[in-house]
Formats: sequence, structure tokens, C-alpha cells
Amino acid sequence: MTSKYLSALWTGQLNCYNTKGEIIDCEGSGQDGEYKSGFVWPQPRFKVIDELVEDQLSGLVWTKKSNFAEFPLNWQESLDFIAQMNREQYLDFNDWRLPNRRELRSLLSFQDSRPALAAGHPFSDVFLGWYWSSTTAVISPDHAWYVHLEGCRMFFGGKDQSYLIWPVRGSGKTVLAATGQQQCYNSKGDDIECTGSGQDGDTLKGAVWPQPHFISAGDSIEDRLTGLRWAKQASLTNKPVNWSDALALIKQLNQDSSRGHQWRLPTINELESLVDCSRANPALAGRQFFNNIKDVYWSSTTSVFEPDWAMALYMDKGAVGVGQKYLPHFYVWPVLAE
Repeated sequence: MTSKYLSALWTGQLNCYNTKGEIIDCEGSGQDGEYKSGFVWPQPRFKVIDELVEDQLSGLVWTKKSNFAEFPLNWQESLDFIAQMNREQYLDFNDWRLPNRRELRSLLSFQDSRPALAAGHPFSDVFLGWYWSSTTAVISPDHAWYVHLEGCRMFFGGKDQSYLIWPVRGSGKTVLAATGQQQCYNSKGDDIECTGSGQDGDTLKGAVWPQPHFISAGDSIEDRLTGLRWAKQASLTNKPVNWSDALALIKQLNQDSSRGHQWRLPTINELESLVDCSRANPALAGRQFFNNIKDVYWSSTTSVFEPDWAMALYMDKGAVGVGQKYLPHFYVWPVLAE
């Protein structure tokens, strides 16, 4: 399925895996690799322009050298480093920025690991570690979101800690949505004026959310940003289940459906598209539309870094993590397959 909407990008995952991490036939599995849903990547994905690389999916332009500063920086030092790039007009541009979390995640390929970038990518000096985003984690605003290029996780780290930066520029195409963050915070987590800070709440990159963002559609809720329709009941069960049971519950739901709906387990990018980075507990856009909201949800996307694990969204925080497939730790939120 190719979405005509914005932010639910294809994960890049082509294979399907059992709970032991072995590759299996995708047909009938209900996994990410079967549906391949989302905004499909162009081929070739990247275009090299001297020391820059244009992502022809997002339209964003990245430095070819991914570990651009060559050493870790704390969060404020990272923002200051980018500001200095603009003062010096690096490569004749003065609109460099630290990417927000959705811009940074847009580079990830869930078909690849070590690094989690599309095979054949043109980037150099890729470090298998954490990269800062410009987005504060409002659940703990002295922390900011960062992405791990070894295996696709996204969590938050203390702004006083030191990680890597990957500068980006350009407004991008309308395949990436805004994160929802409009406030800015210093390294202590205090509210500050956004203007000139270089933070997510200052640059406000990404497509503006539609109003209304969500509308009721019978037993589902339509997200008018992505076009996805989610079950109004945000969990099929009141207790956590393992990954195999999550997929089996979706199959049972389809068999029992009196309306002829075909549901599926969402991909990790589809789950992340629900996150509102101005909120926490839950970090969910349109939370008033949904019932029975839980803290962590299984996705249909396997972690290729450790394929006996699957990707999961921590809805209380907005983090992207993993869980061992055989453990009954997470919940199930169906999305319509149509």
C-alpha cells in the first residue's frame, strides 16, 4: 500500500521472521514484510551532491559525513555547533539545523543494521551509536530525543551527556509531519524563548497537522494526517501478550469482524506517527478519541539487529524500543489494512 498522506513512511523491511529470528515466508504472516505499507522509497534513494547528500524521499539535504563534528557534544554544544556552521555559511548555506526526531528517524532502514541505513547508502563516517535530535523529551525536559544508528532505537538522554550530530538543511517534501513540539527548553528543562534557539520548537519543520486531526469513523478513528484508521479501543486485551499472540489476535479479529474490516498490526513507523512530542503519559495525539490506552505497543516490524526481538512504541514516553518476541510484555492496537 502506498499512502497518499504524510508521515507513515515505509520502514524498508522486506523479510519476515519467526520468534526465533529465522526468516520465514511472509504470506499470511501479518508482519511488516508482508504488507510493506507506507510511503515507498524512490530509487535511487540518495543523490550525492559533492559533500552533501539529498534524500530523494524526504527532500532533506544531509552532510555526507555523518559524524560531522568528529567528536561527541552535549545537546547545547550541538545546537551551538550548528549555529556556528550557519555563521560561517558552510558550503554557502546558512540554514543548517539539528534534525528533529522525525527527520532523523526518516533515514532509518528496518531492513538493515550496523548501521540501520539503507544498503548502498553514500554516507561516510557512520558511527554505530546515538545521534542527537533537536526535540526535547517533554516527559523529562532536561533530556532530548536521540536515535541509535546500530539498531533503530529512539530514546532520550540527558542534555548534559555527549552524543553525535548530523546536520541537515532544506524544508523537505510533505512526507514528514511536524512533531507537535512548539515549546523550547534549556539544558535544565526550563522553558525558554524559542527564537534563535535552533530547537524543534523554533524551526517547526514538517507538514502542519490538519484540523481536525482525527475524526470518528464508526468503530475506528481516522487520522487525517496519515490516512490511517485506528481501532477506537486502543488495546485488544487488558493484559500484555507476546508477539506471536499479538499477530494471532489480529487474525482472530478479522475472522470475527461483522463489518468485513481487515485489520493488521501496525508497523513501527505507523505507531510513531501517532506521537505528539508536546505531550507525555501518553505522548499521543488525539488521545481524547481513544479508549483503553496502554503504555507499550507491539509493532509488526522485526528488529533486524536482533531478529528474535520486535520493535515497540512506548506510548507513555513516545520512545521507540524493542521487546523479545516470546515475552508477554506489550499490548495490541489494530490499524485497518485498507
